[in-house]
Amino acid sequence: MEIPEQQWAQVIETPRRGVVYKQIPVQQPGPDEVLVNIKYSGVCHTDLHALTGDWPLEEKSPLVGGHEGAGIVVAKGDQVTRVGVGDHVGVKWLNGSCLACEFCCQSDEPLCPEALLSGYTVDGTFQQYCVAKAAHVSILPKEVPLDAIAPILCAGITVYKGLKESGARPGQIVAIVGAGGGLGCLAQQYAKAMGLRVIAIDGGDEKKEMCLKLGAETYIDFLRSENIVHDVQGATTDGLGPHAVLLVAASEAPFQQAASYVRPRGSIVMIGMPAHAYLKASIFNTVVRMVSIKGSYVGNRQDGNEAIDFFMRGLIQAPFKVVPLSELGKVYELMGQGKIAGRYVVKIPD
Repeated sequence: MEIPEQQWAQVIETPRRGVVYKQIPVQQPGPDEVLVNIKYSGVCHTDLHALTGDWPLEEKSPLVGGHEGAGIVVAKGDQVTRVGVGDHVGVKWLNGSCLACEFCCQSDEPLCPEALLSGYTVDGTFQQYCVAKAAHVSILPKEVPLDAIAPILCAGITVYKGLKESGARPGQIVAIVGAGGGLGCLAQQYAKAMGLRVIAIDGGDEKKEMCLKLGAETYIDFLRSENIVHDVQGATTDGLGPHAVLLVAASEAPFQQAASYVRPRGSIVMIGMPAHAYLKASIFNTVVRMVSIKGSYVGNRQDGNEAIDFFMRGLIQAPFKVVPLSELGKVYELMGQGKIAGRYVVKIPD
């Protein structure tokens, strides 16, 4: 296909001042990069953090956000052999890494000091044509619908990795906090596919309906609960609480509560990153109950392959709504108000 010189994109020209839908130049891929014609891109809460400048991490400016892009390779650098023009690929949060440092050599590529982050330190997928390192794009079967798989490329991989990090085994119970959101709706499905039992925690009847449809055994509405610790522990057969807690919420309070209701020798895995938030837990109770508290970042390349394979086998169906790229600003507004159940995917113009 003929590659144009200009393209449509949503650009953050100044943090905290919204996005501007405008035309910008199309970049050319470097020797180890591919140029991807993005067809769809999921909208992640991380994109909102980039827009509002919440994190103590330097970001590119001006910036094209987005990191759940699914599309078609239209050009590649002369060193690229793994990916060919015409291949369907996913562009993820981890746009590239050095592949040679201590972390990359131990399959912890997201911890690479030289990591490139799509939609944060390099331009991302809210544009028609996106550049990414060939070693890090995920190759997608051509029969896979690109709109449906877009949310898997960050949200799916991230929660799958978190569940692996929790150490929870088939038959055990995991509480998912923020279960009705974009990450949570996928976390429930991965948990179920991995043989885990789910307690869904979120607020509102719309999210309750969706969580129960996705297979949660119990839904706890934090907006109505008078004692969240009592309710979560009471949802387990023996009253000891869940074996693991997956925190994908966008507010601080649930992070403080989890240490009080998790089962002895249970694990708390933090994935959501509320702005300026801190985790507080009783040192005495954490020690004598042998509770593990850890953070889980995005998955490595193999985690990505595994998460996509779950989707390919029909075990994961991300609830999503499609809107044009031009309406991204409206999605951000809804996300900031906590009014999104499931996931939004933007259709990139042809």
